[in-house]
Amino acid sequence: MELRDIEIFLTLAEELHFSRTAERLHVTQARVSQSIKKLERRIGASLFERNARMVRLTPIGEQLHQDLGAGYRRIMDGVQTAAATARGASGSLLLGTMGPQPWAISAVIELFQARHPAVRLDLREIHPPDPFTPLRSGEADLALLWLPVREPDLTVGPITHTSPVVLMVAANHPYAERESVCLEDLGDCTFVGPRGPIPAYVEEAFNPFHTPAGRPIPRGPKVATWHEEMTAVSSGQAVSAAAAEAARFYPWPNIVYLPIRDAPPCQWALVWRTAGETPLVRAFVQAARDIAAPHPQHPGTPRHSQTM
Repeated sequence: MELRDIEIFLTLAEELHFSRTAERLHVTQARVSQSIKKLERRIGASLFERNARMVRLTPIGEQLHQDLGAGYRRIMDGVQTAAATARGASGSLLLGTMGPQPWAISAVIELFQARHPAVRLDLREIHPPDPFTPLRSGEADLALLWLPVREPDLTVGPITHTSPVVLMVAANHPYAERESVCLEDLGDCTFVGPRGPIPAYVEEAFNPFHTPAGRPIPRGPKVATWHEEMTAVSSGQAVSAAAAEAARFYPWPNIVYLPIRDAPPCQWALVWRTAGETPLVRAFVQAARDIAAPHPQHPGTPRHSQTM
């Protein structure tokens, strides 16, 4: 089956009019009819019901339209991406990240930049209490976010890496001398609260609302940025959970990072606004898929931070 025949079928399925289909594709009406007849012979069934007044898909035609449409779009996207690569795509791509997470996907960034040297990749900071607004406002074309993300207007791409979860406490906190903590211990702590529109299901991936036994975990001061979060923790007002990378990149002398030994690892993935997908977004996501096989190694999680 030739790609042109598929294109004719899909266009006729949309237009339901032989003359308009021919005009749209810049072919003759006879060419449209011949292509459809050839396809119907191959399928062994009628794909359209037509008479002098109307054209409409048969049930088999409807099914074929759905199946071929998805495949055709993937093929054309692939051709478009390959063509952009061949001619050297240009422009800019805005990538939203949190804290040290660009380090975790440095191989992806390097591969993307090697493939598209004419593209300027700009990083935008995303604050944990407000992970989605930069995508929806256009401040970021795609973002590296922790999972889960279950937003109807956002697409979740490949998982890039995972992070162990640690508890951030002040150096004078009762837990500060421990080697580690468990999730049940969190019921005796007060956590920072978000000053931002983060959904509860996203917040609790790091900062749960209840212990495994069902005890509520209270919230304390509200924070809007990572710096505010660290300040609240270091002052002893509250604690917070974080990705283990924080212990390496933010070694404040009055903050202790404790492994949460029974917390599931945090998964990170690329996320973008579905309606805002572009060839450059697809190219970056493809670079992530090509790199994804071995996950990046994570830094150790020392109990006590070191002075910078």
